[in-house]
Amino acid sequence: MTFSLVARCAKTGQFGVVISSSSPAVAARCSHVRAGVGAVASQNVTDPALGPLLLDALEAGASAGAALRAVTEGRAHIGYRQLLVVDAAGGVAVHSGTNVLGLWGEARGKDCASGGNLLADNTIPAQMVAAFEAAAGHLGDRLIAALQAALAAGGEAGPVRSAGLKIADRLSWPLADLRIDWADDPIGMLAEAWQVYRPQMAAYVQRAEDPTQAPSYGVPGDE
Repeated sequence: MTFSLVARCAKTGQFGVVISSSSPAVAARCSHVRAGVGAVASQNVTDPALGPLLLDALEAGASAGAALRAVTEGRAHIGYRQLLVVDAAGGVAVHSGTNVLGLWGEARGKDCASGGNLLADNTIPAQMVAAFEAAAGHLGDRLIAALQAALAAGGEAGPVRSAGLKIADRLSWPLADLRIDWADDPIGMLAEAWQVYRPQMAAYVQRAEDPTQAPSYGVPGDE
């Protein structure tokens, strides 16, 4: 019920996940990023606990492939899970279990990996990777381009209702964490939210690090 892409920006070291599904609030359960460590999507019949476990393994020094093996080997119900991992070196790994739902696919690219289930076309992950690699600009721009390409190629077998974008930079909290949890056009709304948020991202970081140097808050009475 989901298609997603995890990625690393080789230029900035940022990590990101973009995801959409017919289920509500997909990004709340399935998207995981950690600054300096990596990004994970944990989807299909979802176990949200697997995201932090994979990031912990990456932070301990494992590659994407080694982390995936450590977390999946011998784990109960792992056949129901679809997992995507990208590490700090840009290495990627994907697990699609034997019980992944419907028409599914997976693809790997430079600094990115994509996967999906209950798809309209099993080439959609490859098309997401191609769109991400072809896009320019901020990591968020490239992630949105991948999500839009998936939708244009047919997306899920049914209509999608939620979408999310999550990016880690250098701090312990996400640089961007945007979610559309239930809507008729979640990908379009997410793209619009990104365009609104992107110019303000640096200001929110400045407010956290040193509010005395932050720009105006834009509220009545603020000078």
